[in-house]
Amino acid sequence: MEQRRLLNFFVASSLFFLIWLWLQTIFPPPQKPLPQGADQNGIASGLGNSDALNAGISPSPPEAGSASDDSDVAKTTLQQRRAEWFTLGSMDPAEGYWMLVTLASRGGGIERIELTERNAKGRLKYRRVDLRSGYLGYLAPTLAAEGEGVLVQVVGPGTPAATAKNLSGGENGLRVGDRIVAIANQQIDSVSRLQSVLDATKPDQQVMLEVVRGESAGGQGPMRLQFEATLSEHPLDLIRLSESGGADEIAGNINRASCLMTLARIGKSSILSGGREVPQLISQHNTVWEREATIDARGQIDFRLSLPASITAQAGGAGAIDLQRSYQLAKEKYSLDLTMRVVNRADVPQELQYRLEGPNGLTLEGWWYSTKISPNFSAASARDLVSNSPGTGRRLLSAESLLKRAKKTPQDPDEVVFTSTSPETERQLRYIGIDAQYFLASYVPGPGKEVMDQYSQALGMIVAQSSSIPANQERATNLSFFLDSLPQTVPPQGALEDRVTFFAGPKSPELLETYGLSPVLEYGWFSWVAKPLSWLLHGFYAIVGNYAIAIIMLTLLVRGCMFPLSKKAAIHAQKMQELAPELKKITEKYKDDFEKRLKAQRELQQRVGFNPLSGCLPLFIQLPIFMGLYRALSVDIELRQAAVSSKLQWASNLAGPDMLAFWGDWLWDYLSGRGTGWLGPYFNILPIIVVGLFLVQQKMFMPPATDEQTAITQKVMTIMTLVMGLFFFRVPSGLCVYFITSSLWGIAERKIVKKLVPSIPLPAVATAGGTVEGTVVASQVRDEGKQSFADRIRAAAGMPKETAAPSIPPNKRKRPPGNKK
Repeated sequence: MEQRRLLNFFVASSLFFLIWLWLQTIFPPPQKPLPQGADQNGIASGLGNSDALNAGISPSPPEAGSASDDSDVAKTTLQQRRAEWFTLGSMDPAEGYWMLVTLASRGGGIERIELTERNAKGRLKYRRVDLRSGYLGYLAPTLAAEGEGVLVQVVGPGTPAATAKNLSGGENGLRVGDRIVAIANQQIDSVSRLQSVLDATKPDQQVMLEVVRGESAGGQGPMRLQFEATLSEHPLDLIRLSESGGADEIAGNINRASCLMTLARIGKSSILSGGREVPQLISQHNTVWEREATIDARGQIDFRLSLPASITAQAGGAGAIDLQRSYQLAKEKYSLDLTMRVVNRADVPQELQYRLEGPNGLTLEGWWYSTKISPNFSAASARDLVSNSPGTGRRLLSAESLLKRAKKTPQDPDEVVFTSTSPETERQLRYIGIDAQYFLASYVPGPGKEVMDQYSQALGMIVAQSSSIPANQERATNLSFFLDSLPQTVPPQGALEDRVTFFAGPKSPELLETYGLSPVLEYGWFSWVAKPLSWLLHGFYAIVGNYAIAIIMLTLLVRGCMFPLSKKAAIHAQKMQELAPELKKITEKYKDDFEKRLKAQRELQQRVGFNPLSGCLPLFIQLPIFMGLYRALSVDIELRQAAVSSKLQWASNLAGPDMLAFWGDWLWDYLSGRGTGWLGPYFNILPIIVVGLFLVQQKMFMPPATDEQTAITQKVMTIMTLVMGLFFFRVPSGLCVYFITSSLWGIAERKIVKKLVPSIPLPAVATAGGTVEGTVVASQVRDEGKQSFADRIRAAAGMPKETAAPSIPPNKRKRPPGNKK
């Protein structure tokens, strides 16, 4: 019997194993999800200028006579195309554009967006506040194949590179294909060398460029030309590659173009969970798209990528597919119109779906000191995914939360915004984008639409290697999202077409309102105070033309309106000082009986009419005003780039620390690291002044310690003030101006109020001839620490000190008026 059971178990196990093998041939297991930022071939998706990223995919050579010969030939043809860069808009203010957009043919995506609007003085309205060097222009530079100099691959219209004066004769401006071999007589032999030389320059500085260009007219070889370029300030590059982020960028973030498009489904093949492209197809992110001719080269660029039937057949497609992109930029706008088309070139209908990625690589300026308010209980990051729909309202997914998910479940790293099974109201997007401290890049409905309802799912993703993000720098993680269109059966020669508007600009309240993006401007719980204070701040600026002075005026106005409350707080503090000696006596008398001590203290406070809670009310009323003002100064983009004085480099950005001196190159990273250090890479003087004034206020107005416990408490408060200085060290300089002004007002206020404090009524004091109501005036209580409470009462009643009171003979005593006996 036992042998038969073993035989049955063996047969059943063998049968189960054979069935499992058969199912594996019919339903192959899903491929293992690739690391973030990698395409289905394992190659990092991005449009950086390194050789690895520009080389594309190197396919294995096909075997002669194999069935995949046609597909391999087609892939090789696509992958051997030369990558190019193109621009929309201009940096020249005369052309009327507010943006300069750089696009790359590899992937057909956006590589860089620079904001080029000018202010009334002709200067850049939004420049990089973390760089003070001169700007030549974004050149997408790479090491020249000839081994000499750096190759220029794009020249933006209106940039200093495009307007450089040709001293050798001929047309002005650098061209694509030029090789920069020297700047200011310094040889350029690498991209890093080019950057280091430019880092040593200043805006408005003129520099000499030595350039090697093509062949001479007489066929004498390459020409060496001399150019003179006048450098400018750095325009804010709102979107950029991680490798060009400067000192604020962190390790682990991946170079990747923005707004990439790819097929999400063809036939029964689709993108796997955690993947970025259909695995059987060639990578559309790393393949060079063809640029189609357009009439308006400044305002529109069209890309097209044709996937022949030999490639689509590997994914179950029935014929060729065309992917088409169109970018349109209007003048005086911070938005692009994006059109996506998937054309069915087959002779039969095909089920098609595309995926549109969002922006990534948003500016990280000041991420190590800036603070953002989240509508959730969790904190916001330097970059966050924001969305809004009728079903969910506004929603925020922080970069830190997406990073934690990617680390916890690497096989399913993406966070769901909505799926095809979500209610319809959740799939109707009012907007979805990436939010930074002062800037936003977001999709909004196209012209004539109120919501984006053409998508089946939306998920957030990180654009980084999750394991490579350093500790304490998680909030600077790069992130993006993707939208999958509704799958459609497209007829022969038909197209799946959608259109959205891509906003990329400042978080100015008026500008956001025109695009329906107002909810992204988060003030927190005190918006009802912050918005009026912000309005007043702008009003003062319109009068004086300087935001630092406007902050001072606003602070004085707020403190002036709160003077009645401050006066009550000062009187309360004065009474506290008066009662301190008597409270000390009570404490000593009942030091072993807590209940009797409290009862005696309450009785004393009641006799003199003192309410210990009355001093807390002004603090509770001041708290929302303080928080509202804090939020108004923290959120207001007009303070960004505003200087304490236009003539000083110091404190040139009221939205950031004053940055008096850079010490990050010699101080420990534990103290000066970006995100990892307590203090940050700059020495700031304004926070030290703030903390110093706080300590002065404590010393001036804190009553003398009446016992050892009070002394310890006061020492702890002093230490806490110093510790608070660590947190204040990186606050925006505009807030420091507020705290300094408020502290100076408080010191002056206490000095004045102390002279105006009314008489403090005290209990009646018994005398030989009756009772005298005792009162203490301000002039009599200034030296309260030197007199006992009883002595001050007797002094107010015109009596001598208790210890010096002699006995008075009855015949010498004064009688009250009218008493004859």
